[in-house]
Amino acid sequence: MFAAVLAWGQRVTIIRKCKELLQCMDNDPHQFVLHHSKSDLRSLDTFKHRTFNAVDTRYFITFLKWYYSHHNTLEEAFLIPSNHETVEAGLSHFHNLFFTLSNHPSRTKKHVATPERKSTCKRLNMYLRWMVRRDGRGVDFGIWKNIDPSKLVCPCDVHVDRVARKLKLIKRKSTDWQTAIELTHNLQKLDATDPVKYDFALFGLGIEEEWSKG
Repeated sequence: MFAAVLAWGQRVTIIRKCKELLQCMDNDPHQFVLHHSKSDLRSLDTFKHRTFNAVDTRYFITFLKWYYSHHNTLEEAFLIPSNHETVEAGLSHFHNLFFTLSNHPSRTKKHVATPERKSTCKRLNMYLRWMVRRDGRGVDFGIWKNIDPSKLVCPCDVHVDRVARKLKLIKRKSTDWQTAIELTHNLQKLDATDPVKYDFALFGLGIEEEWSKG
């Protein structure tokens, strides 16, 4: 979850910041979330990645501690009815649940996207891809078993968006939640059971120099 939230900017910086945050949590974030003391949180006072700062980090930890006192896995926060076509309702539910605590900082809302605000929800869709997809090739973890991979929505960042438009997979002029849905629907024509497997290829093409210049 933290890696997905921090996935903003250059990969080298993102990885470095993830490692820095893990070190602040004794390289055991789950145990830190569950058992930290007030004094333990001081290690987070100087943490910052772009506009994500210590205030945001502290609230994430506060929410996760509260959440894990009632649930065993974050998967439950994203679950959707079986008749839903995509994880849209799960993303909205997670966002609303995340900000149910009375002490949530308003500034942190910009770091947890929701389809209700027409966001592409790139980072949360990427997180769900990691946790849900099961390909046996080490690309995604596939830890969660109760969300169908066919209902995932393709993470739509600038690289994926650019390539998808060149390949005529996106016709919508703006880039918002409906754009991510349009892309995913077109990918479902290629593989209805696992449409977001193409995210890896689209992103890879997007960072190639020749595509960037096109």
